[in-house]
Amino acid sequence: MSQLSARDLGLFGLVAVLILGTGIFQGVNTALVLLNMGLVSAIMSLGVNLQWGFAGLFNIGVMGFVALGGLAAVLIGMPPTTEAIAAGGGGMAIAMTLGAATIVAAIVAYRHLAAGLTRNLAVLGIVVVGFLVYRTFFDPARDAIEAVNPAGTGYLGGFGLEGAGMILAWPAGGLIAAGAAWVIGKTALGLRSDYLAIATLGIAEIIIAILKAEDWLSRGVKNVVGIPRPVSYEVDLQADPAFAERADAFGLDIVAASTLQVRLEWTILFTIVLVLILVLAQLALNSPWGRMMRAIRDNETAAEAMGKDVTARHLQIFVLGSAILGMAGAMMTTLDSQLTPSAYQPLRFTFLIWVMVIVGGSGNNFGAVLGGFIIWFLWVQVEVGAAFIMEVITAPLPDGSALETHLLAGAPHMRLLTMGLVLLLMLRFFPRGLIPER
Repeated sequence: MSQLSARDLGLFGLVAVLILGTGIFQGVNTALVLLNMGLVSAIMSLGVNLQWGFAGLFNIGVMGFVALGGLAAVLIGMPPTTEAIAAGGGGMAIAMTLGAATIVAAIVAYRHLAAGLTRNLAVLGIVVVGFLVYRTFFDPARDAIEAVNPAGTGYLGGFGLEGAGMILAWPAGGLIAAGAAWVIGKTALGLRSDYLAIATLGIAEIIIAILKAEDWLSRGVKNVVGIPRPVSYEVDLQADPAFAERADAFGLDIVAASTLQVRLEWTILFTIVLVLILVLAQLALNSPWGRMMRAIRDNETAAEAMGKDVTARHLQIFVLGSAILGMAGAMMTTLDSQLTPSAYQPLRFTFLIWVMVIVGGSGNNFGAVLGGFIIWFLWVQVEVGAAFIMEVITAPLPDGSALETHLLAGAPHMRLLTMGLVLLLMLRFFPRGLIPER
């Protein structure tokens, strides 16, 4: 906190006032919903800031890592589909093992054979034969799994953890995203920054396409609903006589009281995670490792001349930042209690997160957190404000007129206009963000 000036504290105070104002004018429930997603957005912003602010890695595949975190929530929380496992689980396990063995064999052959045509043909042969054998087991296993009650399940399911155990989905999301980032980083981090951006964008789209297409894994576009959550359920609270007594003592309707308690439980859990990641990010920033990363970011050539392994250091921070994004994705999916692959859009899960980092201040963890809250607040409230403004503007027009309909229908699009305007103004007047790097 000593790195925060009075101005910085004032900006965080402004965010608190905005959320309090939302509670006063739009209801406490709305304010808590906004706050909870603001906390998740701040965590995503910290992940991008770790990659871009610390190391200058231009990752515009944020959406893919967030989606992988969402998949982790399904794998941890949903009950196993025993019929599907019996029908095709064994074949799928063999196919995955063969696929992994093919990759390992290709790598071993590449490393141990002398460079030349013989090595190229050997690696190609291993990959082609391995792929054909893999598909021999994969295709029938997939068909068998997806044929089991496709309207209700049609996938393998997960481990079936419930209650507090669902918190394990968050680090699991981080681990899955970190594993994917390691594979991506081993091949893409040697590229120039613009090529890296294109590669990560394409890989993110591939991840979403897999989630949509592989029903046996994630139910695809049929979505997974009813994912367990680590907080209380409203119906359980309403059935508890002790809770009803406490709600009555505070003069609250039991339905409203149960909703408030659940929202507050989410707030507490998300706040703990955000504070933990923020403290770790600050320790990393001020450590010799953090100073080395920023030195590499500022002058890679000089760092390499001093003996630093730039690619290895980039891989470290790429994996760490992606893990944070995956964890945030798992948190968001447990909050929503559903995985909807088609809902992952670059505008929401990549562009908006980047705007948060730029507005808050890249290279400054507190700036990333501030940007997460401010931009999420604007993203939510601009639509409400735009609808109100359009209603005022169209009030003199005849009811049902084409112009009135057009203007009212255009209100939601004010979000994009506002985000673009905010970004332009920030880059013009505060190019280093509201809380710049120090």
